[in-house]
Amino acid sequence: MTKSAAARMTSDGWEIVDTSGFLHLIGPLWQRVVDGSHEYALVTEDKHHNRRGLVQGGVIMTLADRSCGMTARYAAGKEHMATVQFDTHFVESGKIGETLVSRPHVVRITRNLVFITTEVTAGHRVIAMASGVFKILKSSRAHKVFSTLTFCLSDHLNSTLAP
Repeated sequence: MTKSAAARMTSDGWEIVDTSGFLHLIGPLWQRVVDGSHEYALVTEDKHHNRRGLVQGGVIMTLADRSCGMTARYAAGKEHMATVQFDTHFVESGKIGETLVSRPHVVRITRNLVFITTEVTAGHRVIAMASGVFKILKSSRAHKVFSTLTFCLSDHLNSTLAP
């Protein structure tokens, strides 16, 4: 990201989200609150392109999923969530250099689930629409799920990479 793009985002009230892992590789991810609503943004760069030179669909889906998950955590007041269902509909292509913005909207919160939607936009153009369901996890359950996923991934990688 260029210094001028970062300065523009900062002057518009955006702050960088502290990320790690996969999201750190595609970021930085930006966030702000406008009139009580959370907004998230990603300034697309060359590293986000697909074979056609447009923004890779997985980047758009990642922005939508992460922004909905973060908003679900804020809305439910719970730290640990897991995406249990997520649908994305691509409406138009994103172009490299554009700022993609997600403005999630909580539809309903139950004792165990958060239902949420978002549109990912570039300026006035809708790039994608997404909706998801997030499971509210207890702290020990979140650790157990993470440990199980880590074990399965490790086991898969070891079997795949073994000669």
